[in-house]
Amino acid sequence: MIQFNKPILKSKLPHIGTTIFTVMSKLANEYNALNLSQGFPNFETSPELIGLVTKYMQKGFNQYAPMAGSPELREAIVKKVKNLYNVDYNSESEITITSGATEALYAAIAAVVRPGNEVIVFEPAYDSYVPAIELNGGIPVYITLQTPFFKIDWQEVKSKISARTKLIIINTPHNPATTVYSANDLGQLADCVKDTDIFLIGDEVYEHIIFDGNRHHSLFTNSLLKERSFVIGSFGKTFHVTGWKVGYCLAPKELTVEFQKIHQYLNFCTITPVQLAFAEYLNKPEYYTNVPEFYQMKRNIFLESIKSSRFTFVPSQGSYFQNLSFANITDENDFDLAVRLTKEIGVASIPLSVFYHKKNDYKTLRFCFAKDDETLKRAGERLSKL
Repeated sequence: MIQFNKPILKSKLPHIGTTIFTVMSKLANEYNALNLSQGFPNFETSPELIGLVTKYMQKGFNQYAPMAGSPELREAIVKKVKNLYNVDYNSESEITITSGATEALYAAIAAVVRPGNEVIVFEPAYDSYVPAIELNGGIPVYITLQTPFFKIDWQEVKSKISARTKLIIINTPHNPATTVYSANDLGQLADCVKDTDIFLIGDEVYEHIIFDGNRHHSLFTNSLLKERSFVIGSFGKTFHVTGWKVGYCLAPKELTVEFQKIHQYLNFCTITPVQLAFAEYLNKPEYYTNVPEFYQMKRNIFLESIKSSRFTFVPSQGSYFQNLSFANITDENDFDLAVRLTKEIGVASIPLSVFYHKKNDYKTLRFCFAKDDETLKRAGERLSKL
């Protein structure tokens, strides 16, 4: 019998396995736990929005959309940005609709990063950043933000910038830190990059989920930052439809040209009837301006439900996550405790250590409060028994 050699596929990401979100959601299903781990709502989507998608499907809008996105949705985004922030973008040349924010993040990173370029990443960091950097030959340079306040030390940022630095990724409101950066932070960032050729990515998918009277300060509200920034948003987060996977990127024309060169070969275009539905839905600003109040109530219900527990916390400033410290409860590492809580009391969470490249364990778990009120109260009751 003739023997043939089988090719061996060498991994481009040998240190990466299955994401923690998949692991914890699977565990939650196995143990019938309340799933406050993965960041998706468990309540109903707007019937009006579903009706709009159905309307456009029935009207025959079921073929490819333009590569950059439907003109109607791009124009609706431009109007929204102008109304909220008094900032101008061109709908024809500076907006791209993507299949989720993760695609947009990858396309922006791929457009900028070349082999050997350094990218400054603030950690805890959303888990798609570093793989995208490494797949494009970049080198992540980490700045570690420590619990519980996760403030950026801008002098440290300046010390980490080198001739090889090509990109800095900013996430506000921040997942998983749940912090919101200020206008002063943007000014400090502008001071760091003003005499460089460094580009910026603003991961701003939780733009409308912000609390306690805070305002969202987008990178595009600072003119120096706007000219070098890819600003990324998500309809899934704002309108409770994460499974529809529709995001977008705003960037100056010359950056958008390079972004779309990548986008067209990642996905080409995003689902047509959903784009048209969002375009019409955005005509009523209250559908997104009321989102902060809605989620602040969810946050407060969850925090009230754990008031008698031994967890400690700083209330979330933004995103639909809340971090809880268990330093006063147990010396277990955060991963082991997250697994134990899922199995023993039926509440699934995410250990914060997975968002650090050295798996720093600050005895903190992340919980998603984008859940119906009953789920949040039941979770709080169970956590309070720990």
